Amino acid sequence: MTTRPTTAQTSATRANAVLRVPPATPAAAAAYFGASLAFHTDPFDVAAALAAGGNPGFALIDPRSTEAWEQGHIPGALHLPTAEIPARAEQLLDKSVPVVTYCWGPGCNGGTRAALALAELGYQVKEMLGGIEYWIREGFETETGRGREQRDADPLTALVGSGNCGC
Repeated sequence: MTTRPTTAQTSATRANAVLRVPPATPAAAAAYFGASLAFHTDPFDVAAALAAGGNPGFALIDPRSTEAWEQGHIPGALHLPTAEIPARAEQLLDKSVPVVTYCWGPGCNGGTRAALALAELGYQVKEMLGGIEYWIREGFETETGRGREQRDADPLTALVGSGNCGC
């Protein structure tokens, strides 16, 4: 049996930008969010996998320019500029190992372009949301020409201190 919304609910929905377009069905939402997790990971999960020691089970790719790489990159990442992926990917990567790409941050789609180029070559790939910007904002170490650097976590984007955010 379908329940019809009350007049008050219908009026509130029209006035509320959040509900102007109704939420997806639970099944559609589960499919969408499940698919999203198949395509994306985040800095905390990448850092935890790298910190666990041994083989994390994925290759981490920084597709930015040499100048950007030298300015700072995630320790353990491989430098493979997007333009070089078609020519060099098979030399650096094993197609049986998933790949995680990242770029500058949420305002940059370079990690997406690199992920697309790798997927078109037959690699399983995920993109790290937030890029190196959120890696740094979450207080994780970077590597530069001067060595390794680490900044304090930004309390607007990460839990300050040790521990897991719980999400």
